Amino acid sequence: MKIAIASGKGGTGKTTLSTNLTALFAETEKIVLADLDVEEPNSGLFIKGELIEEEVKYKMIPEWNESTCTLCGECQKNCNFHAVIQLGTQILVFPELCHSCFACSELCPTGSLPMIKQRMGQLKYFEKDNISFIESRLDIGQEQAVPLIGQTIEYIENNFPEDIIRIFDSPPGTSCPVIEATKDADFVILVTEPTPFGLHDLKLAVETMKELKKDFGVVINRYGVGNNDVINYCEEDNIPILAKIPNSRKVAELYSKGQLIYQELPEVKQELQDIKNYILNLKN
Repeated sequence: MKIAIASGKGGTGKTTLSTNLTALFAETEKIVLADLDVEEPNSGLFIKGELIEEEVKYKMIPEWNESTCTLCGECQKNCNFHAVIQLGTQILVFPELCHSCFACSELCPTGSLPMIKQRMGQLKYFEKDNISFIESRLDIGQEQAVPLIGQTIEYIENNFPEDIIRIFDSPPGTSCPVIEATKDADFVILVTEPTPFGLHDLKLAVETMKELKKDFGVVINRYGVGNNDVINYCEEDNIPILAKIPNSRKVAELYSKGQLIYQELPEVKQELQDIKNYILNLKN
């Protein structure tokens, strides 16, 4: 079962929830945690395991072969992302715009745009007790997170049994990286905070999940600040509220030290236990 933890905005507590929920599951069973926020992964600050495997990840980019090209213009015509253009007697390739769809290469009548590998990032696999932790990190200067997220999920699919629960610490927002991280999830947990900003971005995330036809629920982090608008919204829209994690200075102190919080705060552990029970009921 794949559980994606997402939000409409950054800083709501996705990583806090992902790492602590993973550690709680790991007390009784094996579990996989994947940090899919590849532009700035930080779950590894809290899950410190033994490095098992390390891989460089690549994306495929077309390379123009001038000697066989007839300048027919098919590559420019078939590229929906303007990554390949014809300029006079030259074919220009813009790797930052390329989505590795292979259209220009496959549809070139003379085979003048073979696809070559270009490094985009790195994947690391760690083990700690019952936790298998996968972290992928985009190289500095790389524009697109989606290919690396997709390859990370594929790595998990190929290396772990289907019956193990997988938790995906997703990127923030509602753009393409979030779509890639959540599109195959069995259930999505949307983390929000009880503030006007939190409600605004929660609505965007809810609409995204509805568009993807995903089952989802909400966790309210920093419960006790702000107002009840988030609760009212969820009740009016029949969105299940899975937990309310209390606002606490102690939580902030533990988090800032890179420590898990549920082991120190019984009230937080109880909320996480409620989420765990909800997930297990879905699984069964």
